[in-house]
Amino acid sequence: MSDDLFDKLPSGGGDYDSSSIEVLEGLEPVRRRPGMYIGGTDERALHHLAAEVLDNAMDEAVAGHASRIEVTLEEGNRLTITDNGRGIPVDEHPKFPGKSSLEVILSTLHSGGKFSGKAYATSGGLHGVGVSVVNALSSTTRVEVARSKELFAQEFSRGVTLGPLQKLGAAPNRRGTSVSFVPDEEIFGAQQFKPARLFRLARSKAYLFAGVEIRWKCAATLASDDVPQEATFQFPGGLADHLAEQIGTRECVTSQFFSGSQDFAEDMGRVEWAIGWPLWSDGSYNWYCNTVPTPDGGTHEQGLRAALTKGIRAFGDLVGQKKAKDISADDIVTGSEIMLSLFIRDPQFQSQTKDRLTSPDAARLVENAVRDHFDHFLSDNMERGRALLGQVMERMDERLRRKAEREVKRKTATNAKKLRLPGKLTDCSGEGEGETELFIVEGDSAGGSAKQARDRKTQAILPIRGKILNVASATADKIRANQEIADLALAMGCGMRKDCDPEALRYDRIIIMTDADVDGAHIATLLMTFFFQEMPEVVRRGHLFLAQPPLYRLTLGKESRYARDDAHRAELEETVFKGKKVEVGRFKGLGEMNPQQLRETTMSPDSRSLIRITLPPGFEQRAAVKDLVDRLMGRNPEHRFNFIQNHAGELDRDLIDA
Repeated sequence: MSDDLFDKLPSGGGDYDSSSIEVLEGLEPVRRRPGMYIGGTDERALHHLAAEVLDNAMDEAVAGHASRIEVTLEEGNRLTITDNGRGIPVDEHPKFPGKSSLEVILSTLHSGGKFSGKAYATSGGLHGVGVSVVNALSSTTRVEVARSKELFAQEFSRGVTLGPLQKLGAAPNRRGTSVSFVPDEEIFGAQQFKPARLFRLARSKAYLFAGVEIRWKCAATLASDDVPQEATFQFPGGLADHLAEQIGTRECVTSQFFSGSQDFAEDMGRVEWAIGWPLWSDGSYNWYCNTVPTPDGGTHEQGLRAALTKGIRAFGDLVGQKKAKDISADDIVTGSEIMLSLFIRDPQFQSQTKDRLTSPDAARLVENAVRDHFDHFLSDNMERGRALLGQVMERMDERLRRKAEREVKRKTATNAKKLRLPGKLTDCSGEGEGETELFIVEGDSAGGSAKQARDRKTQAILPIRGKILNVASATADKIRANQEIADLALAMGCGMRKDCDPEALRYDRIIIMTDADVDGAHIATLLMTFFFQEMPEVVRRGHLFLAQPPLYRLTLGKESRYARDDAHRAELEETVFKGKKVEVGRFKGLGEMNPQQLRETTMSPDSRSLIRITLPPGFEQRAAVKDLVDRLMGRNPEHRFNFIQNHAGELDRDLIDA
């Protein structure tokens, strides 16, 4: 290529040289991209700051070093959280001469005492970013430490240290750490802490660890009928007390809750649970790991569901109920009130906000711990066991009845041709014992592989062509005229919008199965938007799922393992293949997998992993979700641009490079 040609190439809008490369120091990355660390700058993210500081205090309590925590909300949006634990170390840090450990922890990302496991056996904080992120996103932060009968203090602003550590004098009757901060209006605007939300957060933490006393206090101007000015929480019964309060006077299938706790072998942690089955309830589920809420559940939820399902099936077999073998996890979980709290070392979460637990061992630990107790709960009082079995069998019969009705409709549609079905739909026969599933796949190549990998009796395949219409920004006429949307609606058989009847849905599960790349994620987002807007009740009833195809295949000799992402790959390399050189293959699309690989990794119920897509139960919450979908998927590009700016740092680096 000639020099003249290089001269004619466009510059891209400016010179690109070493001066273009920015190096963000200290806590500046947090202020530039808060969404990467706390999930955004909305009300939920604001209250995540409070949760980070409270979690540190709870870690001291769970470790046995603190018995009391005080949460104080003052006017001016100042929140102070104090514990009577060991206190943050204030001596000079060996790697940072001239700086105390307190200053390092508050002003340096990835610093803390929870990496090695020496200071904390289990903890909610993992990455050493929690309190430093709070400091970075606060206009003022003041930390006081009472340690060795002396009181110390240091102040910060927007992550910057305002002065040296101060020694304030003797404190013979005080110990622990106090963190006081005001969220920065430059980041969060005029948003204020919600007293009711903080009050519930403090109360829930007291339930999660029976040995801790939590004291709540707020300014008189912030108190209300729902939020007292002062309160003290201490619940010796732990989760069982919480469940009793939540269920109240409602009549339950069993007069006694199924509650208990179990320590794991080899000091691996412990699990506590409390479950009730009200006669009339939509159900509620509260999952925690190391006192941190995990609203999206995860592997500890999977373990509990497995323990309950296997236990009730075994009891059915014990009393001669042969149909009990058909009970599913949803039959025993739907309508129940569940609280599960897990404590384990080095938990793995899906993101920094810790909404979903992904630790592989958690499922096994919880299932093994809960199963024995549940077997005893059922068989120790046979009448109680029969009462619960009867309730679960009623749910099972109702589920199977709806399934049979759908199968009749499907056969009628297929055989009598009373309902036109899209030509590219490869339907299932509906003659198997399992629940029927429709896989929506991306492109004909992936569709061909999925057709060969499927179970013909229970699994149907519907290929779609690329990115479907964004229904959030399209007119009703445009939606009706779109062929891909028409094919989806015909395959579902339940109608759309006001005509949507989830009882007429032709499948038990609708599974979105797209490539594990950015384009695949975009298509999945468009499909979820379609279901949310056009068939919300289908989503609300739990029929919509996301498949999780692997991104890598790791091979050593004859042994192969699949990794769903980079973190899972690193975990397999450190455990299964530790110290060995493995051959790593990357799948760029579902069409690259042979049918056997696709079946065993993504489609077989025995080995796959699915994510259920749900909607919040409350109308007000759903309205908030709808507003978010409208803003991010609607016609106004500015809203999307702002969201991308706040969340750009969360993208997987490999996905960007791909």
